[in-house]
Amino acid sequence: MSLFGKKKEEKVSCCCGKTENSVSNTCCGKEVEGICCIKVLGAGCKSCHEQYQNVMNAVAEMGIATDVQYITDMEVVMGYGVMSMPAIVVNEKVAAYGKVLKTKEVIELLKGY
Repeated sequence: MSLFGKKKEEKVSCCCGKTENSVSNTCCGKEVEGICCIKVLGAGCKSCHEQYQNVMNAVAEMGIATDVQYITDMEVVMGYGVMSMPAIVVNEKVAAYGKVLKTKEVIELLKGY
């Protein structure tokens, strides 16, 4: 990835700890259907905590069986190319960033996966 360019086909850490290709919808080397992992990237501020809670509420309401991680390590956050937080990462792809989505908005976002 260049300093100012978009992320291309890069290796990123999967929710299971393995390294996978961020372009395909894979987890642990297997093609996945639906959502395998969700991460909320933030700085630990009130807005980021609120986003994490809204994602947790959406996952519970939808009955999705996945772990939601809250990541505040700035090195990891920057690895996703996110410059404004909070951000939501679904299946290792940045799905939303820069504003706190309400629970209903998160549900609509997750329906696309």
